[in-house]
Amino acid sequence: MLLTLDRNSDAESVDPAFRRDILSGLAHRPRTTPARWFYDRRGSELFEEITALPEYYPTRTETALLAASCSEIGALTGKGRAVIEFGAGSATKTPHLLSAIAPAAYVPVDISGDFLRESSAVLASRFPGLPVLPLEADFTSPITLPAAVADLPKLGFFPGSTIGNMTPHEAVDLLRAMRASLGEGAMLLIGMDRVKDVDVLVRAYDDAQGITAAFNLNLLTRINRELEGTIPVEAFAHRAIWNDEAARVEMHLEATRNVCFMVDGVVFAMEAGETIHTENSHKYGARDARLLLRAGGWEPAHEWTDADDQFAMLLANAA
Repeated sequence: MLLTLDRNSDAESVDPAFRRDILSGLAHRPRTTPARWFYDRRGSELFEEITALPEYYPTRTETALLAASCSEIGALTGKGRAVIEFGAGSATKTPHLLSAIAPAAYVPVDISGDFLRESSAVLASRFPGLPVLPLEADFTSPITLPAAVADLPKLGFFPGSTIGNMTPHEAVDLLRAMRASLGEGAMLLIGMDRVKDVDVLVRAYDDAQGITAAFNLNLLTRINRELEGTIPVEAFAHRAIWNDEAARVEMHLEATRNVCFMVDGVVFAMEAGETIHTENSHKYGARDARLLLRAGGWEPAHEWTDADDQFAMLLANAA
C-alpha cells in the first residue's frame, strides 16, 4: 500500500545546498565534496551495480547477517513499530527486516526522489497490507516524519555502513539528528564496517570493472548538468586509497592534466595531480562503534557480526 506525499513545486530545481556545497568545496583546500551528492538518479543506479560486485563485500555480508539475525532482531524490537529507513536506495535488505518484525508502517527516506518512489512501489507490492510512505529528504538534519507515524514507536534502520561516509564529528551529528527525528522510545538498527586487510578494503572501492570509477566520475557529470559546469570529465581519474591514521578508505578524483573550468559562473583551475576528495568510508572496531553511538545519543543494546568479523550490525536504544 504505497502512500505518496505532496511534493514542493520547486522539487525539480537545483538544490541550493548542492550549489553551495559544490562551490565551497571546489574553492576549499584541499578540494572536497560531500558524498551525499553522488546520488542523483544515475549515481543511485551505479551504486546498486557496485553492491553486486565481487569485490564489494559489505552488501552481501550485511544481507546474510541480517537474514540470519532477523528473528532475534524481531524479538528485541517487538511488533507494531514504524520502520524509518535512512538512505533507503533500492531497499534490497529491507524485506528481511519487515518480514521479521511485523511493522505498522514503513517510511523510506532518501535524497534521490525518483529512485526512491520507484523502489518504494516495488516494496509496497511485496507487502500489500503495509503502509509505505516514501519521504524525499536530506536526513543529515532532523526531519519531520509523516503524521501517520507520529504516535507510533519507531525503529530507525541505517544499513550499508553509510555512517562511515561521515567524519566522526559528522557521524555524531547525524546520529543526534536521527535521535531527534525518531523521538523518545525509538530504537536504531545500524550497520558498521570493520577494519580489515588493506587490499580487501581498497579493492572494494576500486573494482576491476570500473563501476566505482564511473560512480565517482558521475559527480562531475552531475555538476556540469545541474550547475552549468564545463568540467572536462575525461581529464579526471578515480583514485581509492587507505588512510591508516584516520582508519578510512578515501575516494578522490585526480586531475590527469592541468585544467580550467567553470561551475555556476565561477572559474576554477586545477594542476595535474591535484584531487577532489569525494568520499570517506571509515571503518570501526567494536569499541569505536559503541563509543560513536553513545556520543550520538544512543545506548547500544545488542551486536551481531559475521563469522569473520568483517561487518557488524548494532541495535541501540534512544538514550
